[in-house]
Amino acid sequence: MAKGTSSIKDLIQSWFATGAILIAFAVSVYLFLYIMGSPVNFEGGNPKGHPLPGNYLGIIYKGGYIVPLLMTCVLVVLIFTFERFISLGRAAGKGSANKFVRNLQQMLEADKIEDAVVACDKQRGSLANVVRAGLVRYRDLQNDKSLEKDQKILSIQKSLEEATALESPMLSRNLVIFSTLASISVLIGLIGTVLGMIRAFAALASAGAPDALALATGISEALINTAFGITGSTIAIIMFNYFTSKIDAFTFKIDEAGFSLTQTFASSLKN
Repeated sequence: MAKGTSSIKDLIQSWFATGAILIAFAVSVYLFLYIMGSPVNFEGGNPKGHPLPGNYLGIIYKGGYIVPLLMTCVLVVLIFTFERFISLGRAAGKGSANKFVRNLQQMLEADKIEDAVVACDKQRGSLANVVRAGLVRYRDLQNDKSLEKDQKILSIQKSLEEATALESPMLSRNLVIFSTLASISVLIGLIGTVLGMIRAFAALASAGAPDALALATGISEALINTAFGITGSTIAIIMFNYFTSKIDAFTFKIDEAGFSLTQTFASSLKN
């Protein structure tokens, strides 16, 4: 049953990721064509002409058809930033994780296993799920006379490892999207810049005499793609590092709680 539920969740997450990217692309194309490309943003109401002075929507539109792709990258980063905040917030459970671990350690020292299980049910989240799996195994092994001490400890450790393995994918899910966008946003921006420069110099060549104003305009339009690419890449890198550090800290708390549980059980066997 658990395996089937996990498969359904993975399918939902996969569809969510695909749907989010498609929606971001559709929104970006709409904004590019109908908002940024609106005639009111250009001199003489002609989108093929120069944008009005200080009109940034028209200026961005002049970046060309690479711009919607770069806007998609930025929107996808923002969408999955919110998704990771929500998912990690749920994984943290209710209340402070540090306080939960301290209370858990106190309960274990007082041999209040049932109270610790109840606390896990109330706290919820990934940390509580892992600890609860260990506590249930702890409770089952307390009165088990068929296993040696080392076997019991290994059994608890295995339960904790299995529970952690089930929770870990949820914590790190979609981080690959941030790392991917951190790389390709800049590359897509450079492609747009190169294409813009090619168009600018081609226009100068066909016009005959060098036109400094036309060259400066073409370069500024081409650099719009670079600006968008760097923006998307910067946000993706910051969010990737932030969530990675947050997951590492969370994993440390899980390991700390598991170690306390194992050590308490080992001490109880000595006594």
